[in-house]
Amino acid sequence: MSGYNAVLARNTENAPKGIGPSSQTVAFSHYNNLSAQLPVDPNTGKLVAGGVKEQAEQCFKNIKAILEDIDHVMNDVVRITVFVKNIKDVDAVDEVYKTFFPTYVPTRTTVAVAALPMDALVQIEALVSNGEGTIPNAPQAGDLIKLTNNTPNAPMSPLSTQTVSFSHYNNLSAQLPIDPVSGRLVTGGVKEQAGQCLSNIKAILASIDVPLDDIVKINIFLKNLSDIEAVNEVYTTFFPDSGIARAAAYVPARTTIAVSALPMDALVQIEAVVSHGDGTPPQAVEDRHGLIIEANNTENAPKSPLSTQTVAFSHYNHISAQLPLDPSTGDMVAGGVKEQAGQCLKNIKAILESIDHAMDDVVKVNIFLKNVADIEAVDEVYTTFFQNGVPARRTVGVSALPQDALIQIDAVAANEEGTPPIE
Repeated sequence: MSGYNAVLARNTENAPKGIGPSSQTVAFSHYNNLSAQLPVDPNTGKLVAGGVKEQAEQCFKNIKAILEDIDHVMNDVVRITVFVKNIKDVDAVDEVYKTFFPTYVPTRTTVAVAALPMDALVQIEALVSNGEGTIPNAPQAGDLIKLTNNTPNAPMSPLSTQTVSFSHYNNLSAQLPIDPVSGRLVTGGVKEQAGQCLSNIKAILASIDVPLDDIVKINIFLKNLSDIEAVNEVYTTFFPDSGIARAAAYVPARTTIAVSALPMDALVQIEAVVSHGDGTPPQAVEDRHGLIIEANNTENAPKSPLSTQTVAFSHYNHISAQLPLDPSTGDMVAGGVKEQAGQCLKNIKAILESIDHAMDDVVKVNIFLKNVADIEAVDEVYTTFFQNGVPARRTVGVSALPQDALIQIDAVAANEEGTPPIE
């Protein structure tokens, strides 16, 4: 890599250091990737007193402090992800949320998970625009603007925007299986619900003239992990969606997450990150057209017919969640959580090396643990792969993982060279 763009990790004393080795925010190109924020008082390093409202407020205060330290504001947030311990707490969190986003609302995902670090009731994560970019000593593309869009052909919410585009990405709100006409969950089981989620995503993309095959990453949140095969039956009817994609056998990168509950007691919720070749103004036309998606698989990491190991677009690589599988055998590695964490990270490293990248290019890591108390053991291994603790990070406890794994890890990596056309 040429050093043209730079991974920029930053921390402030006005927000908590975080659980394990991580940076509060890692900027690359036109996005700041923030570590998920717990309701920790940065002065004491402990959870704030009170209930979920007080905890949610502290999470947002921490996000705001990180943004102010890098000369950004809350309206620069493109996507918010809310993890709660109890789905019934969402209304209380929303009361706080509205005070931080009184006019503009970002895209949003809300799920209940089995456990959070420090036994917190809520954890909140933000993805933030970075208009100045990260080319050393030079603004990258001027004052790029966010483009927000809603269509009546998909469910609308006063608390979130269906899609927010910035630079070369569209970030969609997670879609529940809601019929946009009635505003209610569709009738039927998980197949019907998965179909509605994907239909909603397709409708949002159609409203901004973007095809389904421009999706680079899909996150599937499931109430019952055992429903994954039924969801996959539906999933394969949506991907690939075009003749070109079918010819290339293109499917997005993917992560499947078992949650303890979803809003409206849904069985499934699906989130998408989408390429946006047109970019956002004032990018010049010659700078923003004709970018292509670059998908890659290597024999040195586990393969799946339902996902691509890494999908690059513009200045980011999106890596599918890695289970602790030995790519030679396809079997789970022997040992406990340390060995499993090591294998997940080895798989990520193998994927990155196959596209001439390195672990130092990783800007964000998402860790899903069967037992959140295992994080200290995981960190012993983690620090051997990320010795400088640079990537931003999210850790959540989940009720189950595919193949009964103890851990699953996905990542987002910098892609300095971008994707063609390259000048």
